[in-house]
Amino acid sequence: MTEFSPLDAEIRDLLRFAAERSMMPRFRMLAEDEIEMKGKDDPVTVVDREIEEFLTEALTKLAPDVAVVGEEAVAADPNVLDKLSDACWIIDPLDGTANFTKGKEPFGIIIALADAGIAVAGWLYDPIKDRLCHVRKGDGAYINGERITAKTTGQTPPVAGISTLFLNDEQRAEMDEKITPHYSLVDIPRCAAEQYPRLALGENDISVFKRTLAWDHAAGVLWLNEAGGKAARIDGSEYRVDEHDRTGMIGAASPDLWEAFAKRLEGRLD
Repeated sequence: MTEFSPLDAEIRDLLRFAAERSMMPRFRMLAEDEIEMKGKDDPVTVVDREIEEFLTEALTKLAPDVAVVGEEAVAADPNVLDKLSDACWIIDPLDGTANFTKGKEPFGIIIALADAGIAVAGWLYDPIKDRLCHVRKGDGAYINGERITAKTTGQTPPVAGISTLFLNDEQRAEMDEKITPHYSLVDIPRCAAEQYPRLALGENDISVFKRTLAWDHAAGVLWLNEAGGKAARIDGSEYRVDEHDRTGMIGAASPDLWEAFAKRLEGRLD
């Protein structure tokens, strides 16, 4: 039996509408002047801004007393990050922008709801698959209304989706020494809305994240943990959305896989 709360259904409809109106008509159709660079390897498009504006307005109407922290709003004004310690919606309007600008999948939209620095609900939407991963703290993890339980790949060695993009030379060398010999390494999708499902659906066993920005990770961390996997800081502490200057996190399909990986890593990438 499928299970959608009224809030899940409301968010699902908003995400579908945003994707159908702004995202899918421009997929592989972006003009050059619709793409800008916020920094090295960090594009932003007219789609990011249009969807964030729409969702900010819609979520504010839904809950007028809850702040909204959007990725592009923070890019324009870093002081918006201060709202992460309060009750807030967190929006990644186009997760996987780099893929989208190249006309590639995957990409999606992510929304989290947090209070006092902890995510309490989340939604990760893949418009190509019409797949909604949704979660409420303490109530399990779901895909399109069906409760799911995380499963491993069952492979030996375990499958690790790891990017070295944001690691320095010393960290890359440490990864090569401590991790590479013990895991089967695969490319990451550069899209949290896809990476977290891979960790729960038997495609990947491990991922390690250097950057842990709230709009990328708040919803996925909660969803994976509620599914029975484990996502936590490298030292084992709980992920908080308001620790925006902190780096380093491990996601795993099971707590045992998490512990084995953390033991090998020894926290030095934090």
